[in-house]
Amino acid sequence: MATLRVLTDSFPDDAALDTAVSRALMLGVAAGALPETLRLARPGRIVAFGKRDAVAPGYLAAVRSARAGGFEAIERLAGGRAAVFHHDTIAFAHAIPDSDPRSGIDRRFEQTAGRLAQALRHLGLDARVGEVPGEYCPGAHSVNAGGERKVMGVGQRLVSGGVHVGGVVVVDGASEVRDILVPVYADLGLEWRPETTGSVANEVPGTTWEDVRDAVLAEYSRNYTLQATELDDGTLELARRLAPEHLSPGAQAVSC
Repeated sequence: MATLRVLTDSFPDDAALDTAVSRALMLGVAAGALPETLRLARPGRIVAFGKRDAVAPGYLAAVRSARAGGFEAIERLAGGRAAVFHHDTIAFAHAIPDSDPRSGIDRRFEQTAGRLAQALRHLGLDARVGEVPGEYCPGAHSVNAGGERKVMGVGQRLVSGGVHVGGVVVVDGASEVRDILVPVYADLGLEWRPETTGSVANEVPGTTWEDVRDAVLAEYSRNYTLQATELDDGTLELARRLAPEHLSPGAQAVSC
């Protein structure tokens, strides 16, 4: 069974650095300098914009709305439209070595969504893979509760030699996600249905962040030998150099 390093290092007070750490891990794994790594982090309050958002006419207004609402605005490593992270979400990032990363896109999406859905089922959630009509940051491999409310989103970033598969699980605080996305999506000119925003704890009361983290790790342990580790100095230094590239434009207005 292959070994998978597991990191839980988080930087909730520096949103751009937190994103850049996952990018640095991907680059290290792709270059062969690091082994395959899974990061499960507890982030601060972030609105993470996708590449299509960053070229939309309303992007700067959306950035201002995010910061006015107490969320830092960053440009995400992977994925589609704007998504939200906060203290009651799990940011996951799986850095995978792959000499032909494009050929495995669908397989990786299916594996990741399947693992996350199964983990949530073990906690009692009616977890299903698929897009809920009108969900934020829509995707065919989202995980939802009962076909009605999105609780997990996932995206991929491909580079030569490797892949980042990452996203967010909303453990609690669905209202925080919904409330900040209402003005942000209005600025971006995106139509959506706020009532499709969900969380695990809304569906299974009493579920904690640690419960979901442990369930996710249990699913990965079916295919890997997990090895707890810490962020190395070289990866952190690279992340610090990359961090400014992920901060959305405009004066930084909040601390997460």
